[in-house]
Amino acid sequence: MAACILKNVSSCGFKLLLHTPRHVVKSNIRARQFCVSVKVLADRYYTDKHEWISVDGNTGRVGISDYAQDKLGEVVYVQLPEIGQELERDGECGCLESVKAASEIFTPMAGTVTEINHLVSDTPKLINDHPYSKGWLFELKLSDSSQLKELKNEDQYNEYIKSLD
Repeated sequence: MAACILKNVSSCGFKLLLHTPRHVVKSNIRARQFCVSVKVLADRYYTDKHEWISVDGNTGRVGISDYAQDKLGEVVYVQLPEIGQELERDGECGCLESVKAASEIFTPMAGTVTEINHLVSDTPKLINDHPYSKGWLFELKLSDSSQLKELKNEDQYNEYIKSLD
């Protein structure tokens, strides 16, 4: 079974997965699910202000990074942009309040807000517990996809946050 798991895991193309403990990956199905979740994370792009965006076609989904939510502390209030609102790249578009501080939300790319995550308005702690999945903030119809080149990929962002600590 271990050889089967390693074969499925290595087919994802992520060296990190080769070190996954056997008790974490209990079946071929779980191995594939784990590969998919890591691949999704690798497709995120980041700003120096710790927002992330994942892009699918002409749509971008925005949230804050795990690093940001950790530094902010438990999020207790979320103010999101309105659907239909036009946002400029790096423009302020909302606010997060935590038990420690308040922090503005900036959009990584220009576009029009098409959807907001009502779950985080009702349960702000989702941002802390699931910053890359259930804790996303809003979606944009992108107006200039070339702006993606100006953002950091996951490796660049990880190097950047290492320089901050």
